[in-house]
Amino acid sequence: MKFSKKRVRNAVASAGAALMLSACGSYGVDPGADGDTGTVTYWLWESAQLPAYQQCAIDFQAQNPDIEIQIEQFGWDDYWNKLFTGFVANSAPDVFADHTQRYGEFAERGLIVPIDEQLAASDIDLDDYVEGTTELWIGPDGKRYGLPKDFDTVGLFYNEDMTTEAGITAEQMKNLTWNPQDGGTYEDVIAHLTVDENGVRGDEPGFDKTKVKTYGLGLGSSGAPFGQVEWSYLAMTTGWWYMDKESWGTKFNYDDPRFQETYSWWRGLIDKGYMPPLAFTEGGSPDQQMQAGRYAIVSEGSWNTANYGSLQGVNLQLAPTPIGPSGQRAAMQNSLADSISTSSQVKGAAWKWVQYLASEECQSVVAEAGVVMPAIASTVETSKASLGETGFDISAFTDQIEQGTTFPYPAVLQAAEIQSTMSSAMDNVMAFNADVDSLNAANDRLNSLFTDPDE
Repeated sequence: MKFSKKRVRNAVASAGAALMLSACGSYGVDPGADGDTGTVTYWLWESAQLPAYQQCAIDFQAQNPDIEIQIEQFGWDDYWNKLFTGFVANSAPDVFADHTQRYGEFAERGLIVPIDEQLAASDIDLDDYVEGTTELWIGPDGKRYGLPKDFDTVGLFYNEDMTTEAGITAEQMKNLTWNPQDGGTYEDVIAHLTVDENGVRGDEPGFDKTKVKTYGLGLGSSGAPFGQVEWSYLAMTTGWWYMDKESWGTKFNYDDPRFQETYSWWRGLIDKGYMPPLAFTEGGSPDQQMQAGRYAIVSEGSWNTANYGSLQGVNLQLAPTPIGPSGQRAAMQNSLADSISTSSQVKGAAWKWVQYLASEECQSVVAEAGVVMPAIASTVETSKASLGETGFDISAFTDQIEQGTTFPYPAVLQAAEIQSTMSSAMDNVMAFNADVDSLNAANDRLNSLFTDPDE
């Protein structure tokens, strides 16, 4: 969601988080109480979604007058730092918005509550949720730690005025192809949309890659371990996967030639002048760069649809990710959920709130807000209509779910260490301080996290 829905990017914060988790472990955790009434503290990181969930809290409290919901919202990095500190100090919120990448470690250390028993005693039907969202919340121990509250996928936002001027049709944008050898029609379009300060396009003689006015493809980051919006939609069409299992793997595949060919092609766009250098990302976020006319295309998550739709002075449209060597498209699908802290003194009330957050009643409110797509299938059409008011055809997102070309966000243990290791390694590669095959050593370091040193 989304990471944020944001993506994990801050290696320093992640490394610090790992130390905190190691310090708290599963020891000294107050099992709390199952109080059915009282005050439930609830944390989330996404400010754009805050009004919708505040309305859900108002509606919930009207039905449960003996429960008060206190919502606190923090920015992405502050959110996780405060949460880890709360775990250490035994002052974590009763309920918090959780992410697929993070919850495995929380579950393994006994910091969040499995909800299998509560779910079995409820009338919740998991078939009511969008396909692929409920499985994401089954932890490494086989227990369930959340109910999906939303879902997201990835697509291509593009400047329609620029594509029209370049003679590129909407139909072409909807049917782009890609391969790691020559980039397919995707690279052709990216090159043609790149324009230097003299008005020469990237695929024309005399193009000056040192003086680019508009980059054909925008860059937000190196993608860190998972490349949710940056490169995952490309790598997945080669048959590659992150690790030896779909979830909770212990052997990683960043040394696989299919991945390294994909990453090498992607980095090569910088060398050709079609995508900005990594240092360029410090000058503004992708949406800001797109509004300023510096980017023609940005690969981005569906959670940012409303944000891109609100940009002034720029005419944007939405296309699906390109068709790759597999003959199909690919897009990462993720879903956030809400977790209950083990230390909560009001677990009964917390479960009622979690149930409500995952209900059609609350998710309908979220759908009408038009900020993110809720996970209850019956609310999807409302969500489409609300998001459609942004002017985008969001079928670029939803069609891939219906066509079965999405893949799950990779759930991992040792997430903080993986984040730190791969952020550093990939930043070095994208900054041309290291070759792509340097990722072999980083991959070995990840594998060593799951190797018994006594073996």
